[in-house]
Amino acid sequence: MEFIGLAILVILILLYARRMKPGKNIKQISTAELKKKLGNPSTQFIDVRTQGEFKGRHIKGFKNIPLNTLHKNLDKLSKDKEVVVICQSGMRSAKAGNILSSSGFTSVTNVRGGMSAWSN
Repeated sequence: MEFIGLAILVILILLYARRMKPGKNIKQISTAELKKKLGNPSTQFIDVRTQGEFKGRHIKGFKNIPLNTLHKNLDKLSKDKEVVVICQSGMRSAKAGNILSSSGFTSVTNVRGGMSAWSN
């Protein structure tokens, strides 16, 4: 019985990890690479953290669209421009990237490590 419980737990962890992993067509960049992109008018910068997290600390040029509101705000983004997404650690932005990609956005970039890896 213990083996079955452990096997179920492992399967659930793998499914969760797979769900949170960015899709194949989602590019990954470091915060150093992000610094080179900032200010590019042909790129949309989206922070998917909560409003409170965003108010506490954010990167100039990023627009706050919390992950739980992303679906209803997709019309505010252009599918013709690259979308760079960030969160606190990279997990929520990976999920946001999957949402964007499955909604027809073809150029999606996730910032690895998120705000935890960011330094001014």
